[in-house]
Amino acid sequence: MKRIGVLTSGGDAPGMNACVRAAVRMGAWLELEVFGIERGYNGLIAGDIRQLGPRDVSDTIQRGGTFLKTARSEAFLTDEGFQRSIDMLENFRIEGLIVIGGNGSLKGALDLAKAGVKVVGIPGTIDNDMAYTDFAIGFDTAVNTALYAISNIRDTSAAHERVTIIEVMGRECGDIAVHAGLTGGAEIILVPEVHVDISDICRTLIESRNKGKNSSIIVKAEGVDIDPDYLDDEITRRTGLDVKVVILGYIQRGGTPTARDRLLASLFGAKAAELLHKDLHGVAIGIVDDKIVWPELGEALDAKKRSNAQLFDLAKLLAL
Repeated sequence: MKRIGVLTSGGDAPGMNACVRAAVRMGAWLELEVFGIERGYNGLIAGDIRQLGPRDVSDTIQRGGTFLKTARSEAFLTDEGFQRSIDMLENFRIEGLIVIGGNGSLKGALDLAKAGVKVVGIPGTIDNDMAYTDFAIGFDTAVNTALYAISNIRDTSAAHERVTIIEVMGRECGDIAVHAGLTGGAEIILVPEVHVDISDICRTLIESRNKGKNSSIIVKAEGVDIDPDYLDDEITRRTGLDVKVVILGYIQRGGTPTARDRLLASLFGAKAAELLHKDLHGVAIGIVDDKIVWPELGEALDAKKRSNAQLFDLAKLLAL
């Protein structure tokens, strides 16, 4: 194998640039020609492809987002678009492909693998919702961004003696809420994996007040099936406490990646180039118990995510 491509797809995640950088430079060291594909699968279909050398990825390791740009591709889901993507790889004589993204992106990589394309997937998603790997690129940065916001909001919450509901990202996975909530000292953490009982929330808040706490933080994952404004109204009505809602939103997607995300991304990107050079493909790279793993793509995508009950329970204990 002499020519490989790399693309970033779906939602951006801090560390994607570090991952591309590692793939390009490891590829150069292995005497591979590496091509950057812009705008994910949309760019692959359109032929937005250019060769990248070591100097093209200079000054990128510390940047959030993705300099290759990204997109969610509806065209790739059509027969015509899918076939065009395969044709485009053949047009540029790209023999192997690295796909960096979340579940949807890696499902696309699996479809390409089934069609005969030599693909390696890399998890890049702040939600950390891919079960086969302990961590995905971007998660640690998103947690630290949320933690910084929680710490600042706590100051104001204490000054005004109020309850603040802070909504963080996480549609089907509550990892950001659990990690940021635990390290931010939240009194209550709400995640999609655990049933929400408003009566329990109200009782906990009243008990906290009776113990002398003049403020409380509730960290809620966006995937929890309850509107934060409704939760605000119910807590106010049932307890008489002053409640405010803060939705962090896309601030969690951007920003300079942490050292942990840069390291993870570098390990993943370099390993992907190495595997393709060895003609190993149809796999998804991950990390389990601090060891790099590369299960088959289908196996990786079939893995079922388990909530971290131990951390969730610890957060509740430490919030006493």
